Amino acid sequence: MTKTEAAIEIGSTGIRLLVAEIDNHGTHSILDRAELPVALGRDVFTSGTISRTILLQCLSILNRFREQLLGWQILPEDTTVVATSAIREAKNRDSVLDRIMVKTGFRVKVIDGIEENRLMYLAINDCLKGQHVSVTEKDSIILEVGGGSTEIMLSTKGKIAGAHSIRLGTVIIEQQLKFMMGSMEDAKRYAAEYINNTKVSLSNELNLEEVEQFFALGNDMKIAAIFAGEPISAFLWKIERKNFAEFLNEIQDYSAEELTARFKISINEAQSLHLNLLVYQLFLNLTNADSLLVPETNLRDGIIISKKMALQNASSQTDIQQEFYEQIMASALNLLRKYHGDENHAKYVRMMCSKFFDSLKDELGLHNKAKMLLEIAALLHDIGTFIRPSDHHEHSKYIIEHSEIFGMSKDDITIVAQIAKWHRGSKSMKDDPFFVTLPRETRLTILKLTAILRIADSLDRSHTQRINGFKISFSTETMTIRTDGSHNNVLEKFAISEKSNLFESVFGYKVILV
Repeated sequence: MTKTEAAIEIGSTGIRLLVAEIDNHGTHSILDRAELPVALGRDVFTSGTISRTILLQCLSILNRFREQLLGWQILPEDTTVVATSAIREAKNRDSVLDRIMVKTGFRVKVIDGIEENRLMYLAINDCLKGQHVSVTEKDSIILEVGGGSTEIMLSTKGKIAGAHSIRLGTVIIEQQLKFMMGSMEDAKRYAAEYINNTKVSLSNELNLEEVEQFFALGNDMKIAAIFAGEPISAFLWKIERKNFAEFLNEIQDYSAEELTARFKISINEAQSLHLNLLVYQLFLNLTNADSLLVPETNLRDGIIISKKMALQNASSQTDIQQEFYEQIMASALNLLRKYHGDENHAKYVRMMCSKFFDSLKDELGLHNKAKMLLEIAALLHDIGTFIRPSDHHEHSKYIIEHSEIFGMSKDDITIVAQIAKWHRGSKSMKDDPFFVTLPRETRLTILKLTAILRIADSLDRSHTQRINGFKISFSTETMTIRTDGSHNNVLEKFAISEKSNLFESVFGYKVILV
């Protein structure tokens, strides 16, 4: 049995459609695709809002796509529609999204940069299947330059070292130049300075000079690949560094009309082509890569692959889910190292939290994702000691909230930050103005996971990981933690007596350590 899926991406420079068929074996084939330009980014990054004219253009394109999808018997409510940086930053985005829903039937999900990174990673991994090129072999950078943002992933030997969405896109650079009445040389300086400033934070996660593999995504890179590169396979191109520089130099004096005629692209694409490729070159110059690898894939492919994963049965998903779990944990662990956290304590508390979660599974009533959020919170709960030990839980919350963790949405990060904040301290959650405004389901998740983290953290009060094994048993009123060996557990018993009140309140069990 096959299933037809559709994805629409509302970007800064255009709206793009992809229709694919997914078969029983978990493979997909493209049935239809379409792309139409619309200057959403120029509106938003100039005035802060989407104008009526541009909104009407969007509605016209989306209604056209709706008719196209009906030919494949796909309804608007069955279509995944995402919006990226332009709508994300528009001050009137709520009214725009409402108009789109009312006039077209499409419900649009505004995704953040980290979700873009996740979908991009899915798309690249799928594209590279069966190739001799892999993100697991060498230190790599994965880059996509858009109209309103640049999405970056750093990978060291297959593990995500960092994932970032930076506010640098071709439309934003163009608007800066118009404001300053600058030239292309000014654009190059502006982009170079921005990227050099970004290099400092990226280098904390991975030494860019040691990066040997550079993956570049995007329509403009496909043009460069066709005219300056060579195909490795049907969906993968390679451009030597020297050839890319020569191609960029060749087209720098072309007018938009000449670019349109030569490369058969829209005038919108032509206006930003050189600037877009320039950003790739500036990032390439920070690395030791001798070429660019250009996978012929995109965000829409990532959406289809994500849908495919959801359709597959549990056994066929295991490997993919495990890989993502490991990448998310690698990203969280790298964040801990960035702030010089106590890695041994963090890993120990994470292990304890995992055991408690499994033991309490029937009591929790939470989805499996909650365990992952708990483990990330366990890794990062003390990260705030980098700023100040005395109230590190508050600083942990701040650092987590203002960090990007691969595979984690803003809602996920909010939950992790709240768990880290409440893992210690005498204040009550119900008295916190922010906490009480969260949805009920989110509050309950935070309460339950925080209660577990407090107990797990208590078992390593000395940060020496003395308790290596334990068993948990339940009676009507108590949860007994029976440790292996003959350790003196006085310190841990005292810590549990201090921190078990939330657990007892949430789960109704008195905690006893023996």
